[in-house]
Amino acid sequence: MKIAVPADSEQGEMRVALVPETVARLTRAGRTVIVQPDAGKNAGFLDDAYREAGAEMAETVSDLLHDADIVVKVNQPTHQEIDHLKPGAVVIGLLRARTSPDTLSKLAGAGATAFAMELIPRIARAQRMDVLSSQSSLAGYKAVLMAANSIGKFFPLMMTAAGTIPPAKVLVLGAGVAGLQAIATARRLGAKVEAFDIRPAVKEQVESLGATFVDIPTPEIDETRDGYAGAQSEEAQRLQRETLAGHVANADVVITTALIPGRPAPMLITADMAEAMRPGSVIVDLAAEAGGNCEFTVPGRDVERAGITILGPLNIPSMMPGEASVLYSRNVAGLLELLISADGELVVDFDDEVIASSGVTHAGKLVGVGSEIVESAPVGGGE
Repeated sequence: MKIAVPADSEQGEMRVALVPETVARLTRAGRTVIVQPDAGKNAGFLDDAYREAGAEMAETVSDLLHDADIVVKVNQPTHQEIDHLKPGAVVIGLLRARTSPDTLSKLAGAGATAFAMELIPRIARAQRMDVLSSQSSLAGYKAVLMAANSIGKFFPLMMTAAGTIPPAKVLVLGAGVAGLQAIATARRLGAKVEAFDIRPAVKEQVESLGATFVDIPTPEIDETRDGYAGAQSEEAQRLQRETLAGHVANADVVITTALIPGRPAPMLITADMAEAMRPGSVIVDLAAEAGGNCEFTVPGRDVERAGITILGPLNIPSMMPGEASVLYSRNVAGLLELLISADGELVVDFDDEVIASSGVTHAGKLVGVGSEIVESAPVGGGE
């Protein structure tokens, strides 16, 4: 069983799919792991660490991939990498399956079995494979630090000889994994925190972290099977924005986290709401990659409007590449345990819920979400 780890070449990507810790466990179990030189360098994992863990190094893409049984990446494989795959190879990564029909079609054409890590179902037995949760937790933490670094005031209450400085007021919109981590981090820094989520069920979690839950009387929203909030009516969204407007205007920092993979981000902060904030305030939009939760957000840029700063960061986990890679590597290891039998054979069982949910190509065909997206895409596809 050969497992290949190419370097991720997407702009700004600093993570690596497998770290030496995981490689060592795989090689001790009799698996062969081949790593592209410098694949982990940006995350702080040098080639010598991989060699000590039992990995082999391959100088060319062809040497790395031509006989690999499993190829593990953080992001999508390039078309060149797909061309080097052997028929039947397994590809694992954050494939952006819902928006990448061209890549999925090419993987299917190459005879690859591809698994999109972002499609791992949020069920109890798959928690250790839940890459969205592991990486979102990092994003929520980092977002607060970015806000604290951008705003011109203290987060905690400060008592000085010259008088008392009140704590910063932080509003977190969305109490999923990223939002809860943002709440916990802002509280640890001493800020006064409010939080809102359209799911009333998360109120207890918010309050357990020491934040105040913003209660808006809207129709109860159920969670989807993936753990996300369901759709809202236009009237419910209008009432939500009207109520939130006052809380946004009163906040020094707003962190938005409403992001559902493969869909445009919902608009939570309109231009009017943002302009009502005090000069010097900061918005950190964790949904920038999907268009943003704020009307002023520009993906990948920090902008100033009406005296406030709006941060639209992309790929926040990559800003903490070491820890992000460790967590991602452990997520992948959980999936590998399902795919590799005790005697080292590759077993792809589509009767297994995890395999069926995350699999997008198999035996030359598009399956699962891959089939749904590609069949509904316009001719030519693309992102």
